[in-house]
Amino acid sequence: MKKIQFNVSINAPANKVYDVMLGISNKSTYEQWTALFNPTSTYEGSWDKGSKMLFIGTDEKGEKGGMVSEIFDNIPNRFVSIRHYGILKANVEITEGPEVEQWANGFENYTFEENKGTTTVTVDLDITEDFLDYMNQNYPKALGRLKEICEK
Repeated sequence: MKKIQFNVSINAPANKVYDVMLGISNKSTYEQWTALFNPTSTYEGSWDKGSKMLFIGTDEKGEKGGMVSEIFDNIPNRFVSIRHYGILKANVEITEGPEVEQWANGFENYTFEENKGTTTVTVDLDITEDFLDYMNQNYPKALGRLKEICEK
C-alpha cells in the first residue's frame, strides 16, 4: 500500500470542522462532502473508539457496497483513526480472502489542528496502487467541499 496525504485550511474552529466532517450533529454534512466519491455516500455505525463502522454507498444496481471498518481511535476535535478491515459487497460483509487482503489494515487518519480560529485538517491514507489516481483527483475536491460547508 501507498501512503498519501492531503491538507486543507478551513476558517472555522476545530470543534465545528470535526462535527461537520464526521456528521456528528447532522449526518448530511458528512454525506455532502463525501458525495464527490459516491453521490450516495453515507455511513452506518458510531464514531466511538472501538466501534464498527460501515462506509457505504449504493451502486448502479442499487446494491450497498463499501468498506467495513473500525474506529481505531477518536480524540474529539483533534484526531480520528479508521482501520479498514473488510469490504461490503451487495450487502454482504467480506473480511477475508483476496479481495480484502490488499485493503486489510489500511488506515485513514484525520488530524485537526486549530490556530487562531483556522483549522488545518490533515488526511493520511493507506491506499492501493489502483486507487491512487482516483484519490489524488477526488480527495482535494472533497476537502474543498468540506471547507465550503464549514465556512458557511
